Amino acid sequence: MQLKRGLQNAFHSMKGPAIPPERRLGKDAVTALFIHSCFQFGASMSGLFLNLYLWRLTEDLVINAVYNIILYAVTPLAFAAGGWLAKKKDRMMTYRIGIVMIAAFYLMVIVAQERVPDFYILFALFNGVAAGFYWTGYLVLQYDVSTDANRIRFLAINMVTFNSAGLLGPALAGFIIQRNDGLQGYIIIFTLAFIMFVIAAVISFRIPMVETHHKAYYLKLMGEVMQRNRRWVKALYGFLVLGLFQGIMLFLPNILLFQAVNREDWVGYLGVFFSGLTVATGYVISRKAQKENVRQYVFMSTTGTVIGASLLLFGVELWSVLVFMIIFSICNPLAINTLTSYYYRLIGTLPLKGQLRIESVVMRELFLNIGRVISITLLAVFGSDEGSVWMPVILFTAAVMQYALVMLIYEKPAEAAGK
Repeated sequence: MQLKRGLQNAFHSMKGPAIPPERRLGKDAVTALFIHSCFQFGASMSGLFLNLYLWRLTEDLVINAVYNIILYAVTPLAFAAGGWLAKKKDRMMTYRIGIVMIAAFYLMVIVAQERVPDFYILFALFNGVAAGFYWTGYLVLQYDVSTDANRIRFLAINMVTFNSAGLLGPALAGFIIQRNDGLQGYIIIFTLAFIMFVIAAVISFRIPMVETHHKAYYLKLMGEVMQRNRRWVKALYGFLVLGLFQGIMLFLPNILLFQAVNREDWVGYLGVFFSGLTVATGYVISRKAQKENVRQYVFMSTTGTVIGASLLLFGVELWSVLVFMIIFSICNPLAINTLTSYYYRLIGTLPLKGQLRIESVVMRELFLNIGRVISITLLAVFGSDEGSVWMPVILFTAAVMQYALVMLIYEKPAEAAGK
């Protein structure tokens, strides 16, 4: 538990004497961040290189695209099932099942090895269900262990710890892959990731389950809630727009980097650098960001991303990919943190005073993944060739569309929330 004590000390040092008591994090919040850090250490090794693994085995961007389309199409259904279980039992049960399933997923990758492309559709389905359960549990847990007073700070520290854990993972993975013949290095990092997911599952038992009498699952009534709360509906459309850009960014940059440098270890080292920028941005957000400046933050982050994406229109070269990723690594944390904190505040304005938090998380993920599937499908249809001129055009268009968030997501007085 040395690592956990060190993490707690780091949190305390980040708080500093200037942090008011109401903004400080509780024990369950710190434990949740520690578990998520263990998860990210494993995910940063395995997830970063899983798409590269498929690419190396097939050299077919369409297979990568189809894999991700299936993954994100299945995830909302898994969110719905995970939400039902969280409501009937507890969000920790959904969370733990998700961690165990992700561990099992990478165990199957280890067993299948070079035959993964033969079953990539089944792997995508299983990964989608596992991810849906994990993120249902964790997103609800984020809401439960934070408050309106400290949530934007919790989310910023979550981003810092999430990416700090991801600093070592890509570098270690790239180092291992480069120093092993063939694809054996990939199998080693998938094994290490499996171990980290098991550790995360064990530590999750330190957060107790909460007994509740509110077990009714209102997902089928969310359409009626959408009709009555226009502000919340606009936020959901905002996540669909966000998903248009996120879908491409979840797998394309690493393939572009590999094509430019042709070495997995350099992809890993660059991943460390980009994560370091994200950590620095997250730290600044945790100290400076104010929940009232939603539109300003979204406009700033979108403008930076559009400028970076525009460079790719001049040519997908190493310099343009690097500059774009640097700008994206700085701007993306501001957008994600702002939108997530904003959405959690909206949950409190819905009927039943917070009892719809699980259903709200499910709906958020549905719209987010619709956007991801649309953008990846367009990329697969029009930009699947390595030298396709449509690849940077689709990316730039998705980035420009993020300006719609400025109109869809904005602050209003609480009493006007339902209008």
